[in-house]
Formats: sequence, structure tokens, C-alpha cells
Amino acid sequence: MSIPAKKVYPRTGDRQTVYLEAVVREPGISVGAYTIYNDFVNDPLDFEKNNVLYRYPINNDRLLIGKFCSIACGAKFIFTSANHTMGSLSTYPFPLFFEEWETPISEVTAAWDNKGDIVVGSDVWIGYEAVILSGVHIGDGAIIGTRAVVTKDVEPYTIVGGVPAKPIRRRFDQKTIHELEALRWWDLPFEQIRQLLPAIRRGDVKALVKAYWRL
Repeated sequence: MSIPAKKVYPRTGDRQTVYLEAVVREPGISVGAYTIYNDFVNDPLDFEKNNVLYRYPINNDRLLIGKFCSIACGAKFIFTSANHTMGSLSTYPFPLFFEEWETPISEVTAAWDNKGDIVVGSDVWIGYEAVILSGVHIGDGAIIGTRAVVTKDVEPYTIVGGVPAKPIRRRFDQKTIHELEALRWWDLPFEQIRQLLPAIRRGDVKALVKAYWRL
């Protein structure tokens, strides 16, 4: 049977790990089923306050996270309003302080450069204190290394690390990646995923494909 829609804690007695789908409340943040966040420093229930930064409704930018992701303690998603505009001769956000400088309130968003949504695919592992910047898209199955600063898109099933983050290697060969992307096992119902777990856990893509088509 599937977990209840609003189940918060995956493990009995563990209050450091939560299902983010049950925790997020803001309409511009969407998290898929079974994605977990662990925090041993702060309350993981405060994910939106502590980990989603500079995201203001006026920008209409979104945080979209897929299913079965694993997000480690301290990972941060930094949005548009952290980006002071580069099109001006000054990086000072004059439009933000419209009262002081008597500029139109309608020009507030001109204080920063809008990079757009942060989109994280499914089955992504984001390491300890990694930072994902606005406008970045992370493909399915990617791994973001500890304290990496991700400034550019990450291809599916690619491991990245460093500051700024750069590709280290692909997790699988291209044929396997194509097969996994086509199967999208994470979109299946709970019971069907349980049937596929032996092949998934063994890393046996051939067995996974066979088992998938027998469902």
C-alpha cells in the first residue's frame, strides 16, 4: 500500500528526515512523491524558510523538484532576487529602495536579473550544503556533490562537483541512460515499483527492462 498523502516522517522515531511533499506550503514550490530532506542542524519542517532563499512572489519563479530525490542537510536553492542586475553601471539595488530614491514601485524587479525557475528532475541526489542557483535545470538521476555550487544545467545521470560545479562523470553509459529515461520507473504506482526494486537495487538495467514489461 502507498504512503498516506500527508505522511511527514518516513521512519519511526526519525524527526530529522521528512517527505518534502508534505512539508511545503507555498504555491510556487512543487515536490514529487517520496522526495526526502534530512536536516540534523535545523528543523526540516522549516525547509521553505531555511533552504529556499530570495524567492519572492513578485518574480513568479518556481522551485520544481521531482520524485524520489534525496536532499542532504543544508542544501540551498537561491532564487532571482539574489542576483543584482548586471545591466546597470552599479550593482546597488536602487529600485528596491524606491521610497529612499523616489523611483516607481513598479520598477522593483529591475533591481535584479530574473534567471527563472529551478527545476530538479526525479531520482536526484543533492549533497550536503550544495547550492543550486536560479534558472538551473538538473536532469533525472543526477548527483550534486557536497558543497557544490551549481550555476549551469546538469545533464541526466551526471555527477557534478566543485565551485562552480563541473561534470565529473556520467553514472552509466548513454544506452543505459536512454533506457532509464524512457522507463521513468519513478512514475509507476507504489506496488509496481516494489516489484522492480530487486533489479533497481542490483543496478541491473536489463533485468529492470524485462521486469518493467512484465508488469
